[in-house]
Amino acid sequence: MKHHKHFSVMALWVITGLILAACGPAATPTAAPTTVPATTAPEPTTAPPPTEEAAVTIRYALWDSAQQPAYQACADAFTKDHPNITITIEQSGWGTYWDGLTTGFVSGTAPDVFTDHLAKYPEFLSKNQLLDIQPMVEADNVDLKQYVGGLADLWVREGKRYGLPKDWDTIAVFYNADMFKAAEIDPSITNSWTWDPSTGGTFQDTIAKLTLDDQGRNGLDPNFDKSNVVQWGFASGAGDPGSGGQTEWSSFAASTGFSLTDGPWSNKFHYDDPNVAATLQWWADLHLVKGYAPGSEALSGTDAKGLFQAKKVAMTTDGSWQTNNLANSAGITVGIGRLPAGPEGVKTPINGLADAIWAGTEHPEEAWQWVKFLASPACANIVGDFGVVFPAIQSGVDKALAKHKSNNVDVSAFTDEAAMPGATFLLPIADHGSEIANLAGPVLQDIFDGKAKAADVLPALNDQINALFS
Repeated sequence: MKHHKHFSVMALWVITGLILAACGPAATPTAAPTTVPATTAPEPTTAPPPTEEAAVTIRYALWDSAQQPAYQACADAFTKDHPNITITIEQSGWGTYWDGLTTGFVSGTAPDVFTDHLAKYPEFLSKNQLLDIQPMVEADNVDLKQYVGGLADLWVREGKRYGLPKDWDTIAVFYNADMFKAAEIDPSITNSWTWDPSTGGTFQDTIAKLTLDDQGRNGLDPNFDKSNVVQWGFASGAGDPGSGGQTEWSSFAASTGFSLTDGPWSNKFHYDDPNVAATLQWWADLHLVKGYAPGSEALSGTDAKGLFQAKKVAMTTDGSWQTNNLANSAGITVGIGRLPAGPEGVKTPINGLADAIWAGTEHPEEAWQWVKFLASPACANIVGDFGVVFPAIQSGVDKALAKHKSNNVDVSAFTDEAAMPGATFLLPIADHGSEIANLAGPVLQDIFDGKAKAADVLPALNDQINALFS
């Protein structure tokens, strides 16, 4: 894909949905029967014995345990129509998942079909590990317009297609409603709060009010003791360097007008932009200077979600796919608010996963049948009923919204952000993903830990990254 696509058009489907037209094939005229002369006896015929299709097992890999039951239900439905194909689902955690795929590619033992991420697939493509499914899409007339927001276009490069969309997501703020109430904070502030890297805006004020030391003083009290915090107002780590801080700082940096790349398949990064340096320094100083957030020591052995669920922090940012996990936190009334508006307004990355076929599969036709079903309204509706993600087809989105509503969980922050004109942006889709992550990871961690100032180290990091494309 040569052009960078923004997703303001998503307002159309979030608000009104898609109208899909189905046209049946024209009737085929029936040929007149051939008359056999009475004097000519028909030749006896013997019908060939029926043949059974060979039994095939397709291995399907995903990383999110919360989604496994939904896709097992899809597998069960698929097998009813394809009794010769058995789907075996293999689930592992995020880091183990990608390491396992890489090992499988090298050893020739990779799963036939796997869930792919936009930040990962350029590298797999460069190593010829993905099957081009465009000929199959064309042969089976798959309707690419059924996928919301142009998600199907993200998996195309130079006319070849390497996956069909399965879902989409945005980022929002999860907050402890009981802590808001105790701090006398009106939850409606999440519809209008602001942020900037120099003052932190009303978002930082809210964080400060929610931060308490062991004497019950909040972060706005002149006598607040940041060395003895019992409740942090906000939590988030240094960020995944492979995705440009997707759930952590990417939204804040983008709200200053910053863009990490010039669009999909860009060969230039912009870590040297002063706006991202200011954002990352604010991010680190929340705990280094203010004491409003946990640092690496407190995050050791857990993460922001774990501290939130342990009632040690009042707020964290995360993706829509974490709704069920966080909303069901034991003993917590959870609310979901919009991201704060920065100097350029509210910004959220919009990401979409796809199911891809390993180029080395021994069963490409059966793998394609499974991928086609995964990307169909039938599977999207099944997944939507579980309410774990927003499927890539509108009917599935509608079912997910209905499921959340039945659970009394308000997920409008995610859909409102997606519908805001100009609010969404893409995460990096570029070659050299692993190398970039290996370069950026230690630098981002040093900034977060106070071992380096963002403005001092990011320009050199940017030079190293851009040199990979020279």
